[in-house]
Amino acid sequence: MKVALIQSKVSDSKKLNNENISKKIIDASNNHVDMVVLSEMFNCPYDVNLFGEYAEDEKGSTLKLMSSLSKDLSIYIVAGSISEICDNNVYNTTYVFNREGKIISKHRKVHLFDIDIKGGQFFKESETLTSGEGISYFDTEFGRIGHMICFDVRFAGYAKQLADVGCKAVVVPGNFNMTTGPAHWELIFRSRALDNQMYYLGCASSRNENSSYINYGNSIITNPYGEVVARLDDKEATLYYELDFEYLESIREQIPVIKNTKKHDLL
Repeated sequence: MKVALIQSKVSDSKKLNNENISKKIIDASNNHVDMVVLSEMFNCPYDVNLFGEYAEDEKGSTLKLMSSLSKDLSIYIVAGSISEICDNNVYNTTYVFNREGKIISKHRKVHLFDIDIKGGQFFKESETLTSGEGISYFDTEFGRIGHMICFDVRFAGYAKQLADVGCKAVVVPGNFNMTTGPAHWELIFRSRALDNQMYYLGCASSRNENSSYINYGNSIITNPYGEVVARLDDKEATLYYELDFEYLESIREQIPVIKNTKKHDLL
C-alpha cells in the first residue's frame, strides 16, 4: 500500500490552504499512491481562539473538496483533521474518504491537549473543543487501518484497542510542539509500532516560526519492528513510503507478542 504524508504549510487563509493541499494531493496521485494523509488542522492555524471561526460542517468547502479529489483521483484520503461544528459543539475531527469520494470513517479527537505549566506553557483545547468517544478505523483492499489524532497517540491502552480489532496500520495527524516534539515524537511512534506490531504514520504540518503555536513537523513512519523507515524535517514536503503487510505478518510470526498476549497483560 503506497502512502503519501503531506506536510503542508498552513496560513491564515482557509482558501489558500485548501488550494495548496489540492495541488499536493494531485502531485501525490501522479506518483501512484493508494492513500494520502494530511496533517492535524491542515486548513486553519492551530490556535484554540480560531477553531470556532474556521469550523465547518460536513457540507463545508473543505470536505466537499476532499470528496471530489478522492473520487476524481481514485485514492483514499485521510483528511488530517479540521475544526468541525455540530450541534453548537466544535470538534477536532478527521474524515476518511474512499476511492469513490465517500466518507467511510470519522474520528473526533478523544484526548484533548490541556496543559497549564506554572511559569511555562498554557494551552487548553477544551476551552474551545469538545472531545469525541471511542476508537476509529476503516477497511481497505489492503487491510484495516486505524486512525487517531495527536494527543490520542500517547495513550497505550487506547492504541491497543486498534490492534485488537485487527488494524495493520494507524494514521495519526498531529502537531507536537517544540518541547514535546524533540523529546517524544519519535519515541512514541516507535513504541506504539513496536508494542502493537504494526505501522504508525504521523503526519504534521510544516513549521511556522511566526505562529502562535510552533509545531515540530517531522512527519514520520515507523514499522512493526519499531524502526523509523521514513521521516521529514520541519519544512513543507511530501513523504512517500510503501507499507508491506506481508512483512508485518512475518514480524508477528517471528516475535509472537499478539498471539501470546494473556488476559492479565491487559489489566
